[in-house]
Amino acid sequence: MLHHHPFGDPHGRPVVALHGVSGHGARWRRLAERHTRGLHWFGLDLRGHGRSTWNPPWTLERHAADVLDTMDALGLSTVDLVGHSFGGAVALTAAGQAPHRFRRLVLLDPGLALDPSYVLRRATAELTPPTYADPEEARRDRAARWPDAAEPDLADDEVSDHLEPTEDGRYRFRWAAPAVVTAFSEMTREPPLPPPGIPTLLVVAGRGSAVGQPFLDALAAASGAAASAAPAGGLDVRVTEVDGGHTIYVDRPAETGALIQEFLDDDG
Repeated sequence: MLHHHPFGDPHGRPVVALHGVSGHGARWRRLAERHTRGLHWFGLDLRGHGRSTWNPPWTLERHAADVLDTMDALGLSTVDLVGHSFGGAVALTAAGQAPHRFRRLVLLDPGLALDPSYVLRRATAELTPPTYADPEEARRDRAARWPDAAEPDLADDEVSDHLEPTEDGRYRFRWAAPAVVTAFSEMTREPPLPPPGIPTLLVVAGRGSAVGQPFLDALAAASGAAASAAPAGGLDVRVTEVDGGHTIYVDRPAETGALIQEFLDDDG
């Protein structure tokens, strides 16, 4: 069972939310509590991140199985599933493994079909996680990585929720370098597509998107083929763009929350 962070309305419709590489489930708190309503969010710490196990394997299939196992442990038979970046790839894999467990999918600038040369550079840079002399240095570094954050004090939450002391007296964020490097590799694989019959919202970042063109091409080809199929069995994917950076729920939380709310409330 993955460590989880519950937010929002405990009597609302259940939503499972998956973060990206080096992230954690508590990052969904502000989006859930300030920018959505009537939803019971469960932000999961993926394997190798936060307070979940850091043990391998770290494949998409293992992450997806972890999500399903955690849903079982929480008594969640069917949920709406939200994934950002690598979490979007995990969400698609989980939906492919058990499509009957998911009512709707929301993919926030998912990391799919990334260019291998880009991934090599990024993964190499993550081999040695940064450490900090004190929490304030960590906060400044996180704020610098989110220059367009709508709520700059989100960096304070990151330090409070995700920072831990190291054995040598310094500080680092809670993620395992091998898991993050593996995640980058997994995002170069042929991307899974949304299962037919599950309405899906794809939100693409207008600046610095991680959505690889091969995924968009495959989605367009599959959607074109599905257009001639029976409506109940075809792909139902809505694509929209938000003028923000890759971490769009940090840069544009109100707009992102409104898109999620409208999509999940639409039972048509």
